[in-house]
Amino acid sequence: MAFYIDNPFKQKTKGGGTRKVCLPKAKIASMSTEDKQKVINAKKSAASKGKYKRSSKSNVTGTASKNLKDWVRQDWRQVGDPSKKCGEK
Repeated sequence: MAFYIDNPFKQKTKGGGTRKVCLPKAKIASMSTEDKQKVINAKKSAASKGKYKRSSKSNVTGTASKNLKDWVRQDWRQVGDPSKKCGEK
């Protein structure tokens, strides 16, 4: 006979989630206003539902890098306000 104890660490986290969307600065500059708004709205919708990921329908193409080093070195900015870096409030 096995006894199962509720483990609080195994529960899925719900709520929270960031409302910021970050992309490379060059990609943001090449996107139309409509495309930017679509990505922002998808992220806000997911965050309001308590999810941490936005819908895969709003995925952005053309951001691929040659390697990880190249990906990390890109200038990542917030899509909603490109004057702010990715982690800024």
